Amino acid sequence: MSSPVERIRAGHEGDLEELTRIYNHYIVNTPITFDVEPFTIEQRRPWLDAHPAHGPHRLLVAEDDGQVLGYATSSPFRPKAAYATSVETTVYLAPEHTGRGLGSRLYLALLETLRTEDVHLAVAGVTQPNEASARLHLRCGFRQVGVFEEVGHKFGEFRDVAWFQQRLTG
Repeated sequence: MSSPVERIRAGHEGDLEELTRIYNHYIVNTPITFDVEPFTIEQRRPWLDAHPAHGPHRLLVAEDDGQVLGYATSSPFRPKAAYATSVETTVYLAPEHTGRGLGSRLYLALLETLRTEDVHLAVAGVTQPNEASARLHLRCGFRQVGVFEEVGHKFGEFRDVAWFQQRLTG
């Protein structure tokens, strides 16, 4: 069953509180992000500001009847100039809106947007185990290219990260 999403649009200042709530849920309750302390809204503002409405570093928001259901982003992969045409992508949904195809719709919208920009490659790291995210990436056209073993430490355990990539040009 699909989610009743009213629209997918660029994120903006008015979304910051809900975006912070969604992300903090994953910080506190899961190992899938390696942030370990929840953010205040003001601490999260530079992240929002780094995702303008145009360009390769995007923030798309899914909403229904004015309620933010989740978001997808593209961010710089690495800071060196030669990496400028590669982005790291991610998607986070409000926990009450998972499992209904919304993540795929949101992620595919982000990837389609990136195809209109100067982006050659999208990469994504998926903390292991996370079968739902691995399936999402494969469903959206990514392929797994490797695993960094025990690269993160959260909740008292070392965590592997599987890496996925998708070529967006040529």
